[in-house]
Amino acid sequence: MPIFEFKCNKCENEFESILFRSHDTVKCPECGSEKVTKLLSTCSFKSSSSTGEVTASAGSSACSSCSSGNCSTCH
Repeated sequence: MPIFEFKCNKCENEFESILFRSHDTVKCPECGSEKVTKLLSTCSFKSSSSTGEVTASAGSSACSSCSSGNCSTCH
């Protein structure tokens, strides 16, 4: 079940919603408006070699082919 992030066009509330089917209606939990915009979700993961523990880092712009943190430097 994919979880998507949305922003309400009426009250600007940002929220997450599980969509079972692509044509499901999404409503803002704050104001009930169906006029919402799907946001681009970003998430990346990196593992620590010393402990093997996996940590999540949201919003990273680094791609998997480099470690510069800015894909414009390698693309």
